[in-house]
Amino acid sequence: MKQPLSSYRIFYTVACEGNISRAAQLLYISQPAISKAIRRLEEALDTQLFLRSSRGVRLTDAGQVLFAHVRQAFEALNAGEEEIKKIHRLGLGHLRIGVSTTLCKYLLLPYLKAFIRAFPHIRISIFCQSTGHTIQLLNEKKIDIGLIGAAAPSGPCHFEPLESIQDIFTASPEYLENLSVRQGTAAKNPFETATLMLLDHENLTRQYIDTYLRENHILPENLLEVTTMDLLIDFAKIGLGIACVIRSFVREELASGELVEIPIPFEIPSRQVGFLYSSAAAENPALDQFLSFCSQRRVP
Repeated sequence: MKQPLSSYRIFYTVACEGNISRAAQLLYISQPAISKAIRRLEEALDTQLFLRSSRGVRLTDAGQVLFAHVRQAFEALNAGEEEIKKIHRLGLGHLRIGVSTTLCKYLLLPYLKAFIRAFPHIRISIFCQSTGHTIQLLNEKKIDIGLIGAAAPSGPCHFEPLESIQDIFTASPEYLENLSVRQGTAAKNPFETATLMLLDHENLTRQYIDTYLRENHILPENLLEVTTMDLLIDFAKIGLGIACVIRSFVREELASGELVEIPIPFEIPSRQVGFLYSSAAAENPALDQFLSFCSQRRVP
């Protein structure tokens, strides 16, 4: 656009009003200034835009062609301004969250449920995949924030802890009873003959547990790998083996006795689950509202 936007604003207003005097009142500038601006625009475009008469002005054929395009442009600008006002008025926005299926079900959903009630006009997209993929999407700026259960990686990202989680070993009472019968009195370590159920190797939780097992010289002979913690919990409940799960995720099963926590010599260190987001994403108003909301409802 070679001509200043103000020139087209004057042209647009004069064309809409059909009168220079009324246009001057609407734009809060003098009539001579409007006439001068129109004349400069006509000279720059090398064409006459208005036909003048004692009753006002009307567009020439060339002026009508220009007006059709200018009208679309200003209507788009007006629509943009209204959209911005609507965003501020209703709290509109878009928030893209990356999270594993397990953390989404057991940790994120309660926060989301309350957040959606408080901010019903914010559009939310959920990308469920592993923590590694979540971090990758964050680096590629395809999501605004990720909920991860690992230490914050280095780089231009912020990690805000949400909750502390504790990994435990658990099994059904029936499985432990049958295991005791198989072991007899010779063996005291249930991991020597039990089927130990863990997440697959790509999962960061599995890598965390593997480190614990190595450091404490726990070398299970029978290992069953699954893809989700939901399956670990379900397999433990039907008596398939001993599962390594997060204590808060089986709180009801432990309370009812459906599952039993297996005592171990050295407790697995607790770890933080939190939100990871980049500095650039922090400029998103919807993200600011979400972080502030979750911070106020954080479980100590």
